[in-house]
Amino acid sequence: MQRRKKGNLEMSLVGHVKELRKVLLISLYAIAIGTVIGYIFSDYVYGFLAEPVTELAGVSFITTTPMEPIMVKLQISVVTGIMIALPVVLWQIWSFILPGLKKNERKYLYYIVASSFILFIAGAAFAYYLVLPVCLKFLLLAGGGAVDSTPFVTKSSYLKFILTFMGTFGAVFQLPVVLLFLMRTGHLSPKTLAKFRKWAFFAIVILTVVISPTPDPLTQLLMAGPIYMLYELSIWLGYLITRKKKELQPSEAEEGGGQNQ
Repeated sequence: MQRRKKGNLEMSLVGHVKELRKVLLISLYAIAIGTVIGYIFSDYVYGFLAEPVTELAGVSFITTTPMEPIMVKLQISVVTGIMIALPVVLWQIWSFILPGLKKNERKYLYYIVASSFILFIAGAAFAYYLVLPVCLKFLLLAGGGAVDSTPFVTKSSYLKFILTFMGTFGAVFQLPVVLLFLMRTGHLSPKTLAKFRKWAFFAIVILTVVISPTPDPLTQLLMAGPIYMLYELSIWLGYLITRKKKELQPSEAEEGGGQNQ
């Protein structure tokens, strides 16, 4: 019996490796196809990302090396490809995690994948449309009154800046997904989140100081506010989820008893 268990474990390990390989290959294929599409539309994508700067008076883009324009174009293509392939990649990742979940938790996989993608886009959009214009005016023009100067921004440095900026906001907007999943699986409760609300606020402030894409307090404030609002939203959604879970437990128990009979 012990040998059979050992063999089953070996087969299980090999199966996991094969599934992981499948996840990686499908994700890479999706990113490769998305990158080809991204290359076609790379100029339009960069033009869209550069609007917060081009709309500022007295600020111009420059290139400092002959390779910079083509390298920026390739980087934009890859990033666009990743964004196009993101739903497929998220689905593959969660599908790999799926066997480790309980049966009553698997149905929430669909909601997790969809909400993760939507919240990431919402965080990136919030950064682009609301936070970035204010921060760029502050960062580029705040010190211009002391000495006359013309701000110049290189295409490569701005691309790195805006991707970090939008990516950070997209990542922190995943907070409700993580908290709701922990509450739904019983590892956390909304009462606990509400009890440590003050500590969570201080933790969020410290987190924003650490992960903020810029060191200025304005960006950190504009990041900390939405994160705390998402924390509060998670608490109220957690109460709704736990209440619904308690209502469903008696009916599930009755169904289980009927099946045993």
